Amino acid sequence: MSEHARSILIIRGGAIGDFLLTLPALRLLREGFPDCRMEIVGYRHICAIAEGRYYADAVRSMEYAPLAGFFNPRSELDPELSAYFASFGQVISYLFDPDGYFAGNLRRCGVKNLICGDPRITGARPAVHQLADPLESLALFLEDSSAEIFPNAKDVAEADCLLAGFRKPLVAVHPGSGSSKKNWPLPAWRELLSHLCEAGVSVLVVSGESDVERVAELRRAFGARLHWLEHLSLPVLGAVLQRCAYFIGHDSGISHLAAAAGTPGLLLFGPTDPGVWAPTNPDVNVLCAPGGMLQNLSVSAVRSRLPDFLTHP
Repeated sequence: MSEHARSILIIRGGAIGDFLLTLPALRLLREGFPDCRMEIVGYRHICAIAEGRYYADAVRSMEYAPLAGFFNPRSELDPELSAYFASFGQVISYLFDPDGYFAGNLRRCGVKNLICGDPRITGARPAVHQLADPLESLALFLEDSSAEIFPNAKDVAEADCLLAGFRKPLVAVHPGSGSSKKNWPLPAWRELLSHLCEAGVSVLVVSGESDVERVAELRRAFGARLHWLEHLSLPVLGAVLQRCAYFIGHDSGISHLAAAAGTPGLLLFGPTDPGVWAPTNPDVNVLCAPGGMLQNLSVSAVRSRLPDFLTHP
């Protein structure tokens, strides 16, 4: 088999959770074609969780101006990018392409084998299965829908350095998400965090750019009583979460990362359907808010679903 035929390109945009929901499909490809070189075009800071970490041999950023021309049916295609796409024996695109312009231009530049997967999630089936469906044309069928990450030695060393000296067990919480409707109210978080502070564990508050205001308010309330891990790279955060005994969060990309790290946890769901959007890893539990509104979810209801080592200070 030629090197061209032994190469697969996956094109995947979207947010952190979208990418992590695609990991089981990527695992199918890696297991089905173990000798193939696999590359990903996507957002580099997100795809870093896969680059050189089992799933992808390399990642190329999709934040590249000439790529925009591939969404115009009459554009003059960038020669270097065209040659790059045509160098793969199989291309799988999860880009939203309702008019087929992107797919048409990939074929124009010489892509022979193209699978287009719709990134839009519809109906009530788990998103992870919908994203794996296009691979059935390659005789790949998803059986294990759990996501998994594989931090490398550098990720592990950096995580160990960050956590050095912290009392165990470690409990991570992510009090934010990409949408205010998916966030449990801050007064409830304050009450729960006060309880966790009394439980004899080290509480790690993990956060990203969209959580700045919420975390700042919690930080003013708790200060040094909690450990604040902000803006970590996804590979390092994944390694940190692997070292945690438990995770509490919302319907968010970080919750998917915790599940993929193998960390048991409790996820608080409001307006979104956990049957579609929740991780399917076996140690992840979901608590749905009454009426789909997180302001209706009591702290006592959340505490009743925590493991024993967090319920008896």
